[in-house]
Amino acid sequence: MPALLDSASHCEAAPADLAAFVSSIHPARLALSLDAALSVATLARLQNSSRMRDGLARLVLGDADVAGPAPLFGQPARRAALFAGSIWHARSLLKLISGQDLGVFVDKLGAEFQPFGVRHIGLAVSTALIVDPEQLSEAVEQDGLGCLGGWLATLPERERQRVLLSLPPGSAAEQPSAAHRAAADAIFAVVLTQLALQVPQP
Repeated sequence: MPALLDSASHCEAAPADLAAFVSSIHPARLALSLDAALSVATLARLQNSSRMRDGLARLVLGDADVAGPAPLFGQPARRAALFAGSIWHARSLLKLISGQDLGVFVDKLGAEFQPFGVRHIGLAVSTALIVDPEQLSEAVEQDGLGCLGGWLATLPERERQRVLLSLPPGSAAEQPSAAHRAAADAIFAVVLTQLALQVPQP
């Protein structure tokens, strides 16, 4: 396991910023940087240790600073991707009217994404109708991650990496297609507005 430097030096982030960033790192990403044999429970203990946070941040991001506003208004990257994917597949979501099928979709992803996608059907990309709710759930997540990756490609590399580190290695966000890149700006303009509305007020 790489030696983790003591927390007393290089990272200039405020404690709350640093804690939020380190806690957001996907366990599989952290294991790749530390030791693949570490258990999820051990990784969680490291992430929750205030003494280790500075070292963990520098281990995964080098000397990059994590101070300042978090990308996506601090919301989970997967949630942002699901909002994007629900727009991408809004035509299929509009047809998801069976109580049983809608229930399967909601069980897989949550209740907020189907109505959100339908509200923004004018931005839908996919014209192929997916009637199976499990397949549709998977498509929403994968195309949403691709769209997220397309939007991240427009950000500075440091911000892009901060978001990717919260997702498992090899996700669709890492290599977005040309179609995802082309649609990302319009879709994420809507997604970011939604995320901003849901930021807790002080």
